[in-house]
Amino acid sequence: MKVTIRRTCNRLSAYMPKLDLEEPILTMESEKMWGGIVLLASGMRLALPDLPQDTRLPVTVEAPRYRMEEQSVFQQRT
Repeated sequence: MKVTIRRTCNRLSAYMPKLDLEEPILTMESEKMWGGIVLLASGMRLALPDLPQDTRLPVTVEAPRYRMEEQSVFQQRT
């Protein structure tokens, strides 16, 4: 899904135009944010693409929803 990441009031937020929803980003899997999973205030998790650390905000990226079940199923196969 298309997501716009931007900085608002010293916090990062994700706007999803398809859902007409903007949510604060609560936690990031990766220190550099890019290339990891982020947790939104609604509980939704998004997998952000791997972009350079100095990527300027706001930026629109393709960030699919990440479900915990997908990870556990994958781990069971290996």
